[in-house]
Amino acid sequence: MSPEELLPDELLERIRSRAAGYDRNNAFFHEDLEELAAAGYLKLFVPASDGGAGLGLEAAAQCQRRLATAAPATALAVNMHLVWTGVAHVLAARGDNSLDFVLMEAAQGEVFAFGNSEAGNDSVLFDSRTTATPEQDGGYSFTGTKIFTSLSPAWTRLGIFGKDAAARDGAGELVHGFITRETSGYRILDDWDTLGMRASQSATTVLEAVKAPADRIFRKLPVGPNADPLIFAIFACFESLLAAVYTGLGERALAVGVENVKRRTSFKNGGRSYAQDPDIRWKVADAAMAMDVLYPQLRTVTADVDALADHGSQWFPKLVGLKVNATETARRVVDLAIRVSGGSSYFRGSELERLYRDVLAGMFHPSDDESAHTTVANAWLGPLEG
Repeated sequence: MSPEELLPDELLERIRSRAAGYDRNNAFFHEDLEELAAAGYLKLFVPASDGGAGLGLEAAAQCQRRLATAAPATALAVNMHLVWTGVAHVLAARGDNSLDFVLMEAAQGEVFAFGNSEAGNDSVLFDSRTTATPEQDGGYSFTGTKIFTSLSPAWTRLGIFGKDAAARDGAGELVHGFITRETSGYRILDDWDTLGMRASQSATTVLEAVKAPADRIFRKLPVGPNADPLIFAIFACFESLLAAVYTGLGERALAVGVENVKRRTSFKNGGRSYAQDPDIRWKVADAAMAMDVLYPQLRTVTADVDALADHGSQWFPKLVGLKVNATETARRVVDLAIRVSGGSSYFRGSELERLYRDVLAGMFHPSDDESAHTTVANAWLGPLEG
């Protein structure tokens, strides 16, 4: 199915019409989520044989790009569900069926969320400040604090991880598992009051000896970088789907900027449209050329994931480079769109004002600019000496 079939214009317009209200009220996108679920959108990666769309990462990224043109915060939060279902899909395509239950439960309507981020943990997936304590029955109890937990009001399954410091002869082990909404011992804080991406409601989640049963512990990995397929799958889906959202955001900003330029007239030039102003035309062209670089990069990287391409040590540079290029390009395009749109875009409630705030979130998602450049430099030049 195409993005247009999964997200028809009329549904996209209803989602767009609600975005400003969610942002203004700092409210979760309940209506959007209900409509998206009813349309089968949360089953993008679920096999067609199980009632899903049966898409790969390339097609799912294009769907997210389209959704983000209407409501970036909605798309960003939906990303977290799609990351887990996408990870399950990417692993299954490589012969690893350890997360098939994620696709099965998504087919039944469960909503997955990503509870891995931690304040001060710049090791991301390679270490954890959360404690994972083994239980006698093979499960683990988790104690720690997770930040930026998108879909906080709606998830029914939360993926988490923590460190069992005593495992592997004291070297430590990273334990990955899932809890359900009914699990006891977690608290969701009412602390999401941010500059942008407000509808995502990515609140802090406090884990206090939260138990994940043995059948929901799906990975135990050594501390530090490793080549486990799970790490690749998470990076591939997380970075690519983030890039898709910010590509859609930039696409919308350009479209709004063009509309505004055509609408605005110049008093000093006899009422002529600003579309005839050479300086304005330069800025619009600059934004359009920047966006034109993103589209093929997003398609190529995601298509290579689907095709099981072997990029070896260059895979992670490609993924983090895509994410950084998308977030930074979108930020530049929004800025240019505001510059050509005039003072009206400075007022609260204008779409570009909201996009300006939303796009700033891109710099905080992993991999951040510094980490990404380190990853790419190491791939091309080797690690720093000493």
